[in-house]
Amino acid sequence: MPKVEITCSTGRSGDRKVLLGFARASVLHAISFPDVLDERSGEGYQRRFNSGHSLDFRRYIREAGSTTIPLTFNLRATDSRGWTLVENGSGTAHLTIDSTAEPVMAQVDCQHRLGHLADLDIELPFMCFVGLTVEEEMAVFTVINRKAKGLSRSLLDFHDARLCEDLANDRPELFIALCLSNDPASPWCGQLDVGGNKVSGMTRKASLRTLQKAVRRFLNRSSILKQRSVEEAARVVLDFWIAVSIAMRDAWARPRGSLIAKGVGVYALMDIAADMWRESGCALTRDLMIAHLSDLAVDVDWSSDGPFKGLGGEGGVTAAVAVLRSIRIQQTLRAVA
Repeated sequence: MPKVEITCSTGRSGDRKVLLGFARASVLHAISFPDVLDERSGEGYQRRFNSGHSLDFRRYIREAGSTTIPLTFNLRATDSRGWTLVENGSGTAHLTIDSTAEPVMAQVDCQHRLGHLADLDIELPFMCFVGLTVEEEMAVFTVINRKAKGLSRSLLDFHDARLCEDLANDRPELFIALCLSNDPASPWCGQLDVGGNKVSGMTRKASLRTLQKAVRRFLNRSSILKQRSVEEAARVVLDFWIAVSIAMRDAWARPRGSLIAKGVGVYALMDIAADMWRESGCALTRDLMIAHLSDLAVDVDWSSDGPFKGLGGEGGVTAAVAVLRSIRIQQTLRAVA
């Protein structure tokens, strides 16, 4: 079957031109592809494939009485094209796809429904955009899935960053979190789970969403943006986490057995960073941070069996911050005595 030919209805979905049609699941699977985010290259935009979810749909769609809303695709405009669309002027069109070429329909919202249907000839409805750019596709995916249960908020934040024209001013916490994720000097570089295909060989410490929320705590509690630019604030935060990785290197090197890089640890340490900024202001250097954190490290147990065990939510973070602040105060009193 060198060519796939489908007669479709034409119309608009909001302000976008679309095709509406029906085809066998095996055919739709053969001519389409998911564009999953590759966290190393930054290409793609969809969440990593969940085989369990896809198999659940495969079992369901074969049952009597099953149905589904239309699968959503986009016919991508490429140099080789691989497809032609002929409209007859009466609300229908004839779509021809070269099935021997690379798949041409991006799976905007159907990756898990279609993933394990390659061998099924069950007829399914579809809606297909025509010629959206990858950025426009990503925007549609984000709008459709923003409230989807189980979809990584980090992935949606990553999309926002790629679509935002002035990220530093519009979402400074996300700008700084991405700086930490991308800067080769950062101990977070390559260590954050964004929601796409994971980078091979990396030991994940936290998600982009967690780090972004922690940075927001620092910005709010330090009020640094009243005195410094977002770029300067990003440098302070980067220096702080470099200092953490040096001063607390034993705990930092054991992400699986330590809470230092889990939610409660990340949030609490960003509060301590805000304390240090308020105490020292422009005099706060990386060396000074290392000194302060080295002192703190002597009396802090980050293990999963330590004082932070079981702490979660806002109340847990508040308790963890109180522990760290108490240790700092006691160390200051000992130094004065």
